[in-house]
Amino acid sequence: MPAQIRLVPCLSDNYAVLLHDPETLSTAVIDAPHAAPIISALDKEGWTLTHVLITHHHADHIQAIPELKARYRLHVVGPEAAGTHIPGVDLVVEEGSEGPVGALSGRVLATPGHTRDHVAYVFDEDKLLFAGDTLFSLGCGRAFECEPAVLWHSLLKLRALPDDLQLYCGHEYTLSNARFALSVDPDNSALQARMAEVERLRAACQPTLPVRLGEEKKTNPFLRADDPALAARLGMAGASAEDVFTELRERKNGFRG
Repeated sequence: MPAQIRLVPCLSDNYAVLLHDPETLSTAVIDAPHAAPIISALDKEGWTLTHVLITHHHADHIQAIPELKARYRLHVVGPEAAGTHIPGVDLVVEEGSEGPVGALSGRVLATPGHTRDHVAYVFDEDKLLFAGDTLFSLGCGRAFECEPAVLWHSLLKLRALPDDLQLYCGHEYTLSNARFALSVDPDNSALQARMAEVERLRAACQPTLPVRLGEEKKTNPFLRADDPALAARLGMAGASAEDVFTELRERKNGFRG
């Protein structure tokens, strides 16, 4: 039976995602920013939380773990590299680990860059990618704990996944990301169309996620740092993909659009 998904807005711009297996009635939440909206969404669906899948140790992704663990009998799954940063972890995972939720088969990809410990969860049969803060729609996370080249190589790992995966991210940043993307890639017709869609969705107070990974490959400049045309537009013809990515990330850090 196919997985059931509910996107849960939390805090000012975070998302948690509920992943429900209708066969076993197991339910996971990917990241735990705020307990109240997660509990409300579970109660609305009549689901019981059994797993928490954590992508990285930043507070806005883990701070609801103690309250959720006190309320439900659940397993907290988190990246091995996080050590003691994540409270209440029952199972540590790394590249190649399995991350099943009931009968739903998941696997773990190490995606360092935003943080050293960052992981993504892929459910191939259900065509789902939970990328946390490594990859956003039309953007990517800041390289807080690693050199930008490390983040670039994590994005290449995600870019290699099938186009038909549905991408879920940790934040609703798509509109500001789209404005930046158009500033460096203004003639991209697919990006122009995505911008129009994003503006329509946000005007209606609707989420811009999920989005097909194949769409991101066409529109997200951070997935195209090895595109010679994009490098040339940045005045970096012939530069390495790592250098182009670093320039993109630095420009985005200072972007006020």
